[in-house]
Order: sequence, then structure tokens, then C-alpha cells
Amino acid sequence: MRILHSAAFSVLLLGCTTAISARADEPVTPENLVSPQPNKADEPLAEKFSLARAVNFLDSAALDWQKQRNCMTCHTNYAFLMARPSISADAPAHTEVRRYAEKLVSDRWPEKGPRWDAEIVATATVLAFNDAATTGKLHPLTRQALDKMWTVQREDGGWTWLKCDWPPMENDDEYGAAFAAIGVGVAPEGYADTPAAKAGMAKLREYLKKTPPPTLHHRAMLLWAASYTPDLISGDDRKRCLHDLMALQRPDGGWALASLGDWKRGDGSPQDVTTSDGYTTGFVVYVLRRAGLAANDPQIQQGIAWLKSHQRESGRWFSRSLHADSKHYISHAGTAFAVLALAACDEAK
Repeated sequence: MRILHSAAFSVLLLGCTTAISARADEPVTPENLVSPQPNKADEPLAEKFSLARAVNFLDSAALDWQKQRNCMTCHTNYAFLMARPSISADAPAHTEVRRYAEKLVSDRWPEKGPRWDAEIVATATVLAFNDAATTGKLHPLTRQALDKMWTVQREDGGWTWLKCDWPPMENDDEYGAAFAAIGVGVAPEGYADTPAAKAGMAKLREYLKKTPPPTLHHRAMLLWAASYTPDLISGDDRKRCLHDLMALQRPDGGWALASLGDWKRGDGSPQDVTTSDGYTTGFVVYVLRRAGLAANDPQIQQGIAWLKSHQRESGRWFSRSLHADSKHYISHAGTAFAVLALAACDEAK
């Protein structure tokens, strides 16, 4: 999700992606950040897997986005705050991006208000995820963001999400509902048992009953949410989702994003449902692990092997946009999920 100062700012979205510091083994900071290069499908594969370069890419892309655009976005900064602690939160980039997210809650929302309801949900969810992965304690600003999330919940139990025709993140309200469920479930110190969360989750459960996930991708998100809050899906739905996800694994061991939904491309051209990509392979492996599949499960291991053999020279994992062949920002989230998947399988080393 893009969180921008105005819609007009979108014209400034120039090529993003890999920003590599002068040395791949030194911490990325705003001072040594190198301008990013575009995400390209033809970027050569890395000669060998390198966690250090993956982290360098994540740090660089997140800091660059924040520095150049002064905003948070689902595919870059929010995904970064979820993935970075799985390696280490002791990094300048993590400190900078976390501080920016906190300032949305502490400074901008009281002074100017959030830009969209989706910004509240995304910030609350990611801060909760980050808290769980770092201190294990619910930060006061995270609690404040989570509580504010309920104030913009609709009567039907859902939220009004950004619909920019950029699936799978900025395309429909169901994504926001599943993301909110993840945030409440992962929040430390029993936040889900607070009166506000109980009331909000009761409404959300009703929404989920009346509004089933429109894609397998969103069913997988609910499977992820159910790893924290089991009653969000039935036992039969859990089994069907696991089966459907595993059945779509490609012969090379990866997964293809377009196979998880029926999204239409902006130019009307057909989606590529056969080419494995970093976002989907990382996402599915991570969700399967959250759902209880063992790290040594053969299909999990095939997915890990794909990730290790398909990293690009820059450290990222390329993922083709479902909307247009231009920026491919989903590659940023793809790199984040690749790192989350590797860490979940004890392969992030």
C-alpha cells in the first residue's frame, strides 16, 4: 500500500528497487545510501545465495523509499518492518523506519489525521508484528494505533481499503480485513483480550462469514491469521487451503503469484501463472510454516531451494507486477517474504 502526501505525488514514483551501499557488508544508513536501480526481470541471478546482500537490499530499499518519498508503503517499508527483525533489528535502517512509523501515530495523526483508514490498519498491524519480533512487549504507540483501528472499522466489520488496482495488496477490502486479523493476533501481551479488541474481532468475524476471501492469496492470509487466532477459519477450510496452496507449487519448487487469484492486468494481457517468483514462493513457504508444516517437509525444502537459487545479483528476489510491467514494486515485498521464509526454516544464515 502507498501512503502518500497526495494523489498528485504518484507522478514522482520513479524507478525503485535496489539501493546498495558502498560496501555490502557495512550497515546501510541515509548517509551512505546509493540511489536505487529499477526492478528488472532480466537482472542476472546471483552466483550464490547471500543473506548479507538480501539484508542490504531490504535496508536500502526501505531507507530510499522513506528518504525520497516521505511515506510508508505496504510493498516496501511496512514489509521491511515485518521482515528485518527476523535477521536482526539492531540496524540503522530498522531504527529509522520504525521511528517513522511511530511518528505517524504520535505526531501526524493527532495533528493532521491519517491519510486513509488503510494507513491506520497497516501501521497498527506492522508495529504489532515488529513488537512481537523484537521486544515481545506491546509498545504504547502500537497499542494506541491498534485502538485507533477500531474507530474506523465499518459497521459490517470490515475496513475501507485502498483500491488502486494493484493486487494483491491495494486492490480490495478483504486484504485489509485479513491484515487486521494478523495484527490483532500477533500483538504481544494479550492485546486480543482487551475489550476493544474483543468487540472489534467479533465484528470482524461476522464480516469474514459474510465476505469470503476472493482469492487463494487472501485465503492464505486468513490461514496465517489463524495461526494466532485459530477460530478465524474452520478445520475443513484450513485443510482445503493447505491442499490448494501445495497443489500450485511449480515443478521448479517455487510458486507463481498470478496462480493465487484471478486478477486482471492493466493492459488486458494474460497473467503469467507458470513462472515462479520471489513474493509468492516466500509468502507461501512462510504461511505453510506458520500453519504448522515442518521445515523439513519436502515441499517446504523445494521452496527453500528455489529461493536460494533464484536470488538476483542485487540481493533481491524479482516478482512481476500483476498490474503493469513498469516498477514491479512487489519485488520489495517479495524480498521481505523470502527472508521471512528462510528465517522460519532456520535457513537465514
